[in-house]
Amino acid sequence: MRRFIQLTVLLTLLMTILAACGDDAASSTTAPSSDPNPAPSSNQVIRIASKNFTEQFIVGEMYALLLEQAGYKVERKIGLGATDVAQAAMEKGEIDIYPEYTGTGLLTVLKLPTQTDPKAVYETVKKGYAEKYQIAWLDPAPMNNTQALAMTKEGAQKFGIITISDMAAKAGELRMIGPPEFQEREDGLPGIQAKYGNFELKEYVPVDPGLKYKGLVEGNADVVVAFGTDGEIANYGLVVLKDDRNMFPPYQIAPLVRQSVLDANPKLAELLNALAPKLDDATMQQLNFEVSGNNRKYEDVAKEFLTTQGLLK
Repeated sequence: MRRFIQLTVLLTLLMTILAACGDDAASSTTAPSSDPNPAPSSNQVIRIASKNFTEQFIVGEMYALLLEQAGYKVERKIGLGATDVAQAAMEKGEIDIYPEYTGTGLLTVLKLPTQTDPKAVYETVKKGYAEKYQIAWLDPAPMNNTQALAMTKEGAQKFGIITISDMAAKAGELRMIGPPEFQEREDGLPGIQAKYGNFELKEYVPVDPGLKYKGLVEGNADVVVAFGTDGEIANYGLVVLKDDRNMFPPYQIAPLVRQSVLDANPKLAELLNALAPKLDDATMQQLNFEVSGNNRKYEDVAKEFLTTQGLLK
C-alpha cells in the first residue's frame, strides 16, 4: 500500500511537470510576433474624422477605406466641423486621425509666421504638433490646396482686378462670399487685411462652403474664397487673383494621427502614406468636382479612385 501511494505521488509529480512544459511550449508559439507592423487586434477601432467640406469628405473616406481593408475597425466622423473643432477633438482624444493642411497647421493652429517653402512649412508643423500636442504628421501630398480669392472673368474685367492688391484697392465696392470661419482665421480675411492694407469690404457673405460658388456665379457676390484644388475653378472658368504679396503659405494635405495611436499601430503610417503621392492638384480638382459638380456621393468617388490606383481591391 505504501509503495502504491509513492507511485501515485510520483505519477502526479510527473504529470505536473509535463503540463508545465506544455504551457511553456504553447506560450512560446503564441508570443507576440517580431513583425514591426502587426495586424490590428480584433477589437481595435480607429476613429477617423474630417472637416466639413467636399475635399475633406473624400480624403477622410479614403483613409477609412484603406484602414478597413487592412483589418481595422473604423468609426467615421466625416464632416465633424471646422479646424478648431477637429483640433480640439484630437487634443481630447475623441478622434484619432483626420486630414489637415500644412498651412492651416502653421498659421491657424500653431499661430506661427507665414513661410512659403513647402518643406520648411511641413517640418515646422511636424515638430510643433509633436512637441505641443503629441500629434504626428504623416507624409504630405504634392497637391497644394492653398487659400485663394477668385472672380468670374466678367467680374474681374468689370472691376479691372488681376491681383489681391487690386481687390484691396476696390474692396469698398466688392462683396466677398465664403465660409464663416474665413472672417476670423489668421490665414483668412484678417491676414489679408494685415498684409494688403486695412481695407473694408462692402460686404462679407458667410455661407456653407458648398454654396459659395453658386452664390458667386448667381451674382450674389463679386469675389469668392477659393482653394487651389477646387474643381469649380476650372469648371466655371474663374480667375484666381494673384497673391502678389505672398500672403498664403503652401497647403499640402496630410494625415494627422495621435502619437499614442500611431505607436500602438505603426502600420497606419505605411497604409496612409501610400495615398500621398497619388494626390496632385489636377487629380484633386477632378475628384472634388465629381462630388460638388456632378453630384456623386463622396464615398463612391473615394472608393473608385483607390480602386483605379491599385490601393483598394
